[in-house]
Amino acid sequence: MRAKTEAAKATLTYSRMRGMVAILIAFMKQRRMGLNDFIQKIANNSYACKHPEVQSILKISQPQEPELMNNNPSPPPSPSQQINLGPSSNPHAKPSDFHFLKVIGKGSFGKVLLARHKVEEAFYAVKVLQKKAILKKKEEKHIMSERNVLLKNVKHPFLVGLHFSFQTADKLYFVLDYINGGELFYHLQRERCFLEPRARFYAAEIASALGYLHSLNIVYRDLKPENILLDSQGHIVLTDFGLCKENIEHNGTTSTFCGTPEYLAPEVLHKQPYDRTVDWWCLGAVLYEMLYGLPPFYSRNTAEMYDNILNKPLQLKPNITNSARHLLEGLLQKDRTRRLGAKDDFMEIKSHVFFSLINWDDLIHKRITPPFNPNVSGPSDLRHFDPEFTEEPVPNSIGRSPDSILITASVKEAAEAFLGFSYAPPMDSFL
Repeated sequence: MRAKTEAAKATLTYSRMRGMVAILIAFMKQRRMGLNDFIQKIANNSYACKHPEVQSILKISQPQEPELMNNNPSPPPSPSQQINLGPSSNPHAKPSDFHFLKVIGKGSFGKVLLARHKVEEAFYAVKVLQKKAILKKKEEKHIMSERNVLLKNVKHPFLVGLHFSFQTADKLYFVLDYINGGELFYHLQRERCFLEPRARFYAAEIASALGYLHSLNIVYRDLKPENILLDSQGHIVLTDFGLCKENIEHNGTTSTFCGTPEYLAPEVLHKQPYDRTVDWWCLGAVLYEMLYGLPPFYSRNTAEMYDNILNKPLQLKPNITNSARHLLEGLLQKDRTRRLGAKDDFMEIKSHVFFSLINWDDLIHKRITPPFNPNVSGPSDLRHFDPEFTEEPVPNSIGRSPDSILITASVKEAAEAFLGFSYAPPMDSFL
């Protein structure tokens, strides 16, 4: 009798576990759903954890299992972390979900590709980064910072949006808005400089995006024409958030030396603490370049250019209006405490006379017709991308996941470095 009772208990226990596994699999088939809370509940159930199907789905390896079952759990995650799906790839996305069509950009750690989702048939810009290259240069914090900032960008029209992110054993994938109006840098190269009304429009949209980031206590730090895209209508889209610094509150400072030489503010070069006014210096540098064709203080000799930034007075040619001159002098003020934006941040820029012709409410709702239309015929129109990128063959390795990877120290290191990278938006964001 006792043996039968034990057998019945085992059967009941196994049935319950099978039911839990079935529920988990059903949930995973729902695309792009935030499952963190659900997964944590399953992971805390010993029967479910030990089942091979659950282990394969959650990618829980034997060395990690004791940590999951630890009686001394780590502190609860912050709200921004609760949408993470943990160390495994996002179960809703994989490289084979996409047709990778063209290379449209390159960086230190990988490529940006035009891709079409096989089921949705939507076009995306997929940023594919090599974990090995990131770890070699110890840049994993910047990559995770980029991902964190992208998660916060969903509400602003002039910031590139993240649809979801996922990872394989050797690569990270950002699935981003596809923007094909070309880099501002590309258009500046072709036209040398812009007339003042066009430069004002771009500067206003850029300032709006920076002001929004600052409202989230994020300093952008790497504003330059290469990171400013135009969408298919001609509106600004700010991209590449790898150098963003989070949690910089009003009057807060940081001191990391980073950025692009032509646009570095004096306080960064001095290796002094700096704050969000560093972005207003960069806005001034970009506006100057739009009006004059070169960044302020530019020299081919980097050491000389640094010296110019630190010591040379700003020189403005007479072919711009007094309001533009006044704005540039305010933004390119070497003393950050006297720089335009030091007291009241974006509100100071917004209320400057140079922008008196801008209706900011119309601007943020894209009711102002852009001064230049890229005239792209559709997603496959790549006329505004550099042929250096688009003529490059798409690597075969981009669109496939490794079938099996030897568990080496480097793979384990990569797994630990990018915990929580994968992201899928909660279902209610699609309702």
